[in-house]
Amino acid sequence: NEANASHFMNSVDAAAVYHNASTRFTDGGQFGLGGELAISTDKLHQRGPIGLQHLVTNKWYIKGKGQIR
Repeated sequence: NEANASHFMNSVDAAAVYHNASTRFTDGGQFGLGGELAISTDKLHQRGPIGLQHLVTNKWYIKGKGQIR
């Protein structure tokens, strides 16, 4: 149900969480970030001098109705 899905989505430590949608949507082009988005599995992926904008991460919530892309 919606309450359980919402609780799960807010609790899980992931960059993108899905409810009734395909993981095929995990793409820089789909997120509006460009097609050449690199995938990093590290918590901190910045090299060199670090500013505040590099210390935060985005969490994407993808909710669908069974779409597969």
